[in-house]
Amino acid sequence: MPSVCDNLRCVLDNIAVSAVRAGRDPSEVRLVAVTKNVDVARICSVVSAGVDHLGENRVQEAARKIPEVPGSPTWHLVGHLQRNKARHAVGLFSMIQSLDSLELAAELDRRCEACGASLDALLQVNISGESTKYGVAPEAAAGVLREMPVFEHLRVLGLMTMAPYSEDPEDARVWFRALRRLARELSALCLSNVTMDELSMGMSGDYRVAVEEGSTIVRVGTAIFGERAY
Repeated sequence: MPSVCDNLRCVLDNIAVSAVRAGRDPSEVRLVAVTKNVDVARICSVVSAGVDHLGENRVQEAARKIPEVPGSPTWHLVGHLQRNKARHAVGLFSMIQSLDSLELAAELDRRCEACGASLDALLQVNISGESTKYGVAPEAAAGVLREMPVFEHLRVLGLMTMAPYSEDPEDARVWFRALRRLARELSALCLSNVTMDELSMGMSGDYRVAVEEGSTIVRVGTAIFGERAY
């Protein structure tokens, strides 16, 4: 059975091959290893292998793990964030990839101001319109971003999305292309505290397609750590 480090090497190789296929530099793509339900020992093994960006889905789980992981990896929150958990998230994460409302933005900004911090975020877009997914509707994204400059401690660096589940990774391509088009449209707004430098799209089943379609961040868990009990 392949080890976690073997899986990691395979994922990194696939990212590189997909980037080159799309005429991109592989260094343009950042791997976030998603550690949901992964024990600290296995997290430490990928950190030792050079992974410096880690993702968690839940604030409570991250709060337990982060103090136990050596070094100084950058932690991303990739799961839904409730407003009543915002004050804890500000102290744990460098990036919130799941910003999905002005109310959450206001709470994060308020918490950052209280502790003298700043925070990077991605606007989560429900690009496919699935009722089971979080995120703003594509047509609402511009309206949300136009309000962001009032939040002085929060910087939106781009967009995040999840494609609908499919056995065929190619089915995700249309959604990744749609997010990339949306990012181009939103970049024309030229808002302070807002850029469209980052596109977080692609997970274990479809990250290679995402890289081909312009993803700058892929969020990979199962392909590195294997299936986990939920």
